Amino acid sequence: MNTEEMRERLAEIILDRSFKYSDNPPFTLASGRLSNYYFNCKPTTLDPEGMNLIGAIIFAMVKDNDITAAGGLTLGADPIANSLAVISFQKGRPIKSFIVRKDAKDHGTKSAIEGNVQAGERVLIIDDVITTGGSTITAIEQARKAGLIVDSVVTLIDREEGGRENILQHVEKIKSVLTRTEIMAIRAKKMSGRAV
Repeated sequence: MNTEEMRERLAEIILDRSFKYSDNPPFTLASGRLSNYYFNCKPTTLDPEGMNLIGAIIFAMVKDNDITAAGGLTLGADPIANSLAVISFQKGRPIKSFIVRKDAKDHGTKSAIEGNVQAGERVLIIDDVITTGGSTITAIEQARKAGLIVDSVVTLIDREEGGRENILQHVEKIKSVLTRTEIMAIRAKKMSGRAV
């Protein structure tokens, strides 16, 4: 399976397991906005096939980046970073995973970052879905406070609601595995196929 075929299969899994639509009532997003559709990526990112596809696709996207680790705000980024870590090791170019806590621990090291990463390492910040980009920006800020050099951002789904532009104020490079437009186009194609 090439990368494009993997993206198409991943989009099918997302539509099947992680996409919800409701005219009434609308969903309340993490940003506080209301929306008729919602992506809960965990049924995809915690699925064996989903993890394998995500890890392989993101590895293809970042394998030439000068990074040693990838992570983001817990909980959404965790399975994505872990899938990348496993696939990258299998491909002979290990990229470690790390976790960014929402709040630093109040005991022990009091660190906001968990994992085998040290200040000075170049890292990738990961998120599952971006709407306003708030979670991703928090992860970028926490990583920088810990002395990590943020190379770029990869998100599984870009809802295309301004988050990308907000994140670009903090990093120079951001890529998305899939966009809302792409997923909605696949959904429309599936719906019209059912109507026939």
